[in-house]
Amino acid sequence: MRKILCIIAEILILLVISACGSGEEPEGTEYQVYYISKSSTKVEMHSYWTQTENDQAVLRELMRCLATMPEKLEYQAPLAMGFEILGINLEEEKMTINVNEAYNSLPVTTEVLVRAAIVRTLTQLPQISYVEITVEGEPLLDSLGNLVGRMGADQFIDNDGNEINTYELARVKLYFANNDGTQLIAAYREKHYSTNTPIERFIVEELIAGPSGQVEGLHSTINPNTKVINVTTKDGICYVNLDENFLTVPENVSMEAAVYSIVNSLVELSNINKVQIMVNGEVPTTSSIFQNSTFERNLDLVTSLKN
Repeated sequence: MRKILCIIAEILILLVISACGSGEEPEGTEYQVYYISKSSTKVEMHSYWTQTENDQAVLRELMRCLATMPEKLEYQAPLAMGFEILGINLEEEKMTINVNEAYNSLPVTTEVLVRAAIVRTLTQLPQISYVEITVEGEPLLDSLGNLVGRMGADQFIDNDGNEINTYELARVKLYFANNDGTQLIAAYREKHYSTNTPIERFIVEELIAGPSGQVEGLHSTINPNTKVINVTTKDGICYVNLDENFLTVPENVSMEAAVYSIVNSLVELSNINKVQIMVNGEVPTTSSIFQNSTFERNLDLVTSLKN
């Protein structure tokens, strides 16, 4: 059932309610609220505790936090960046926030961080899986004129700490398995990622995450339980260190396809010519394919989707 929240009344309430993070002893349920640095180069998450159990009441509290100056004055509230919220609509796990035209005046980097802060904060709630921003009722377009659409938390990749540097839009070419798991199919993916994360690691993590599901006929090549220990590049060679779960490939996928999905995806980067894959810091001995110390691009495994 459609649930419509009137943001005008909420803003009036914000003026008389104290700011988030009062310094009191934490109690209840913890949420992370994301704020933007004064320099608009990163966002930082701050813990917010609430004893409220009603989902709609928690949503109102998080919206208040996003519109209220944080205790650390070097950060800004993402909903207090010079634009106005005209209305909010929550329907079928998607929250639409309609803003006025002033939103389009935000600098490109700041606008991405505003989106990241809002999405990462609100999608913690069980009733919200996606957030969409509209401007005067019209769909939001990015700096390249592309439709932004609904956004989930997984569209904004951050590092393991509590600070997230500027997000950049990456368009990478990833290789996934075909139906029988013996060949690879290329697919492009566009996603914002933190500049704290090397693009090489971002590619490997996206391969582990698997195909988006928007294109039929693509299958994961890597066990989703695989953890990335480290990814570094030196002198044109990318060293990928994974945990032991990598050695257990998904059903019907060959180890050769798993290896070259990583290799072919990484060598699409201009600074990489070869790839070495390690498991827990050592070259695996479980398959003859690892007899090669490093791997180069292998297009013999690449095919295309059959119509």
